[in-house]
Amino acid sequence: MFNPPSPPARLLVVEDNPLNRMFLVKALQAHGHQVLSAENGSRAVELLRRESFDLVLLDIIMPEMDGFAVLEIMVQDPLLRDIPVLVVSAGEELDSVVRCIEMGAEDYLTKPPNPVLLQARVNACLEKKRLRDQQRKLFGTFTTHEIADQLLAKGFELGGEHVRASAMFCDVRNFTTLAESSDPRETIELLNGLFALIFSAVGRHGGMINQIQGDGVLSFFGAPLRQPDHAEQAVRAAREILADLEEFNRTAREDGSGYPPITIGIGIATGKMVAGYVGTRDRAFFTCLGDTVNLAARLEEHTKAVNRKILIDKFTQEALPPEIKTSSLRAELFKGKTRPIQVYAVD
Repeated sequence: MFNPPSPPARLLVVEDNPLNRMFLVKALQAHGHQVLSAENGSRAVELLRRESFDLVLLDIIMPEMDGFAVLEIMVQDPLLRDIPVLVVSAGEELDSVVRCIEMGAEDYLTKPPNPVLLQARVNACLEKKRLRDQQRKLFGTFTTHEIADQLLAKGFELGGEHVRASAMFCDVRNFTTLAESSDPRETIELLNGLFALIFSAVGRHGGMINQIQGDGVLSFFGAPLRQPDHAEQAVRAAREILADLEEFNRTAREDGSGYPPITIGIGIATGKMVAGYVGTRDRAFFTCLGDTVNLAARLEEHTKAVNRKILIDKFTQEALPPEIKTSSLRAELFKGKTRPIQVYAVD
């Protein structure tokens, strides 16, 4: 099957022999690629960690650091493991080539490589990377980047694990009333703008958007990516959402949109929960389950009763640094609880 020419890419040639290195660089540049080179594995790793590449052409036997060591570093580094590697070896190094393929290399060529075969193998590797990048982008459209990375790296398995994390539930106030009196397209546009505001703040503090429930958003801090300060980051994200919303309302008012000021209630709870994939093999999603998640929703609902914008539980409050001020409110017996929960408002 004919492989069409790939668009120009950034390639790294790793080869200790200067003549072989020059041949590869010139052959690849002739096809419009931007090519950098390294004379050994150590230099290659330095370049890989400093710059972005679409493909690595890797020699095996080199001084200082051989190709095996470079491959091992790339496979173990989340930022490097998705870069395809094309092994360039001497004809008698077949056993070494097999080992490299087993370690994760994409393909191989023997020295000196045939120019036509070189172009075909490079195009094939770049096409595979393009398809993987599209897959990652598609995953990221329908789920979070954290889940997309996890799926691509580890695959998918139903089940979960116990984690300690923080759940945050945000709900847009009076949006149903606003939607009933507005053009549907304008309503969706406004809601998407509010979601973008929430998503951005959550992402900046290491959180993960998990579900959109009507005009509410559930997110987690500390799962699936571990965060030692997940409670603090959840509260900081909540405060940032309110600050951004204030700016959002000011801009809408100055633009004369006619929308009433939008308000948001936020509940945050910290504790043990079960994180994992639920559903079936055909349809599943990542989520966190447990009383902690339910409590975050109860706290958000309670913001209406006490006229406060951010409410948190005791475990969240205890994890905050002194500069984040809170006020202790009356303990409440929430639905599904057997004992009252001490509630705090973030000032």
